[in-house]
Amino acid sequence: MQVEDEELRDLIDMAILEAAEGAYLPLKERLCLRKELFDSFRRLDILQELVDDPTITEIMVNGTEHIFVERQGRVEELEKHFDSVGQLEDLIQQIVSRVNRTVNLASPIADARLEDGSRVHVVLAPVALNGPILTIRKFPEPITMERLIELKSISREAAAFLQKAVERGLNIFISGGTGSGKTTILNAMSGYIPQEERVITIEDSAELQIRHVTNLVSLETRVENRDGSQEISMRDLIRASLRMRPDRIIVGEVRGGEALEMLQAMNTGHDGSLSTGHANSAKDMLSRLETMVLMAAELPLAAVRSQIGSALDLMVHVGRMRDRSRKVLEITEVIGYENGEIRLSPIYQFQESGETASGQVEGALVQVGRFEGRRRFAGGSAF
Repeated sequence: MQVEDEELRDLIDMAILEAAEGAYLPLKERLCLRKELFDSFRRLDILQELVDDPTITEIMVNGTEHIFVERQGRVEELEKHFDSVGQLEDLIQQIVSRVNRTVNLASPIADARLEDGSRVHVVLAPVALNGPILTIRKFPEPITMERLIELKSISREAAAFLQKAVERGLNIFISGGTGSGKTTILNAMSGYIPQEERVITIEDSAELQIRHVTNLVSLETRVENRDGSQEISMRDLIRASLRMRPDRIIVGEVRGGEALEMLQAMNTGHDGSLSTGHANSAKDMLSRLETMVLMAAELPLAAVRSQIGSALDLMVHVGRMRDRSRKVLEITEVIGYENGEIRLSPIYQFQESGETASGQVEGALVQVGRFEGRRRFAGGSAF
């Protein structure tokens, strides 16, 4: 029988009252015990207060004994710990079951998400040698482009350029390393999409937070389960999205063969598409895209490069600096495929000017070229 939340709270209160009859229990301790018990049954147990803490951006659980968090770009270990492996495994099963995912000995790696959109990654034994590993990347509130300007992650001039690029329907690819802010800048840029357009988002785990577009379809991949549910991959979802009359397709992150379907979508009239991927620079991202496409189909390298060059208009590269700040480091125009190579033309580049006494990196995103739009807008500059 399913017990409702209020009924569960009443049962907890009764149990605390009975326990308090034999020994004095201050009100503060009663309230704390009530919260801890409810969190252990219905929420995230000892991790709940970490999820509720707005200053924490990442939670890393390395087995039962070690819990680390990231605050303001710095990682610290907490005194908290789980009492047993069973307690941690129960919490993991509770998280993955809510989004219809499965993780066990046979399939020890899984991606999931929390109700607030935070991203969850799980690794169990026998892959994880020091106990169940749980990593939670929090996305509490979408950061607007104005907020990124305040944080000096991007200049106001470059932000205005990206606004025009999104509004004019350019195909834009965002690259960067792990934790560099790719999803953050993608969310901020999506705020420039005209609200009357039909947008389809495709992700492994839903993280994008597009709130101003009414005609929005959010799609999420599914892994194969023992109950007979078939796997639905990113490639499947991109193909399906093409039959949904999209104005724009946003692919949360490409990691493999789905890059081919994404590029084909961009090349068949779905302008204004956005996507992200892991790379160390814009040029490196193009090389990775080549590899991803070749994973999906045996095509001549020249044909792959030609398709990439005709699909993409802009590359936006973001990075995490040594002072833990996240910045847009490069905005580059994709000129097209010429003489066996994909030609790039830098428009904005971050130029470092020094470092403060406290270790903060100083510099600015400087305009080093103009967007000509030669591939898309023949005969002159687009804007």
